Amino acid sequence: MSEDKFDYGKAMAELEEIAAKVEDPKTSLDDIGALIGRSKTLIQRCREYLRSVRETMEEEG
Repeated sequence: MSEDKFDYGKAMAELEEIAAKVEDPKTSLDDIGALIGRSKTLIQRCREYLRSVRETMEEEG
């Protein structure tokens, strides 16, 4: 994902893929650690995005 333009939909899709991989018994513990790290980053960016959208709506409303 580009750092310039955050795509909430793509981030959510990636989080769903990560969840499926973590639940897959074939996924190694090392891979799970990396996937969890990536999910933390995505969740943080999603929260920031949602906060900014809410603030924009409150300012306009």
